This record gives sequence, C-alpha cells and structure tokens, in this order.
Amino acid sequence: MKTVIVTGGAKGIGRAIAFEYANSGYNVIINYKTSEKEANLIKEELIKQGKSVEIYKADLCKKEEVENMIKFVEKKYKTIDVLINNAGISQIKPFADIEEDDWDNMINNNLKTVYLVTKSVINNMINQKNGSIVNISSIWGLTGASCEVHYSAAKAAIIGMTKALAKEMALSNINVNAIAPGLIKTDMNSELKKEELEEIEEDIPLKRMGTPEEIAKVVKWLSETKYITGQVIRIDGGWLM
Repeated sequence: MKTVIVTGGAKGIGRAIAFEYANSGYNVIINYKTSEKEANLIKEELIKQGKSVEIYKADLCKKEEVENMIKFVEKKYKTIDVLINNAGISQIKPFADIEEDDWDNMINNNLKTVYLVTKSVINNMINQKNGSIVNISSIWGLTGASCEVHYSAAKAAIIGMTKALAKEMALSNINVNAIAPGLIKTDMNSELKKEELEEIEEDIPLKRMGTPEEIAKVVKWLSETKYITGQVIRIDGGWLM
C-alpha cells in the first residue's frame, strides 16, 4: 500500500485531497496545525469506511516539528510515495500596507514550509528511487494579483522551486509538479463578499468557482503519471485563458 502525506489536510483543498487518496487505497497522513477538530472528524469518518489514515499536528514553519512528523511516518509506513505540499495562508492587503511581519508570515507559511517538508521527505524518495511531489501554487503565482503581492510572490517561488527540483530529482525517478488553482470554493475566499465572487465568476469562461474535489482529482492523477515532471497545471475554469 502506498503512502501519501497531505500538509494542511484538514480543510478545503487539502481535505478533498486526503479523501481522494484514501478512497484509492493509500495510507493517508493528514497534517494540521490548528484545525484539530476538523482533522479528527476526517479521521473518524475514514476509519469507519475502513481506510488507512493518521493525523499529525505540526507547525511546518518549525524544522524540528517537521522532522518529527516525517520520522513518525517513516517508522510506521517505511516508505513515503507521495507528498502534497498544500498548507498555506492568504491575505488581501495593499502593498503599501504590508508590514514586514505580514511579508515574513506569508513567505514562511507558503514557501518555507514547502522547503522544510520536501527537504525532510526527499531522502526517503531518493533511497527508494521513486516518488512524486505535487506543490499547490496559485494562478496568482503565474500572473500576480493586485493587493496580494506577498501571496503572489510566495506562490511564484513555489513554481520556480518545482521546476528546478524536477530537473534535479529526475534521475532518481522522482516527479515534481505543481498545480495553480483559480477561484476555488474554500474558506480561503471567505474574505470576498458575495457580490465580489459573482463579479469574478462573470469573468470566468465556465461561469463558476471550482470545487476542492476537482482539484483533488487532478492532484492524484498528476502524482501517478510518471512521464510528467516540472509542470504547472492551471485549474481555473479558463480564467487566465
């Protein structure tokens, strides 16, 4: 049985990804930092269905907590086949109002976390000469978003990291890809008013938000397709077309 780690797996896109892999017979490790209630509810539901699932609390900005999480997974499951770097935060704020703490918090939670978790997992994958990493970026990492400069910068960096690491890991049979979601129906968009969401949907050719389940299906397909690496797949209903 293959093993997948989903960071930020208790809510939104991460939750949908966890269910997608669990329903496909994977051992699923759901990482969370503050959403303990949601993580436990997922675990209970999946265990009732006979799925293999564990939850693990860790602040992914802290190296020691990340390393302890990966040691736990390696001890229990031996190999780590798939890593989904999904954990992250967002903030809407004009650039002139972004404080240094805002910037550091955004980069740490959206980029440093990807570095620390990937760094801790990669030797396991190299040793087994197999593995797949999918990083969750954003369309704003491709084109930039007004009033989200720090978020756009972090997500753009994830894309650069994905492409560079894909080149480096190819000889070890490790695929590294990213997806760039558009407007998805999650709590992350809760700051937007109903009128604002409707206005955005009018600009999307498919005239609607995407769902976390639609993202999850692409993530799983991408992690299992062995002749694709270093790619960024847009899932945005044609918004940037």
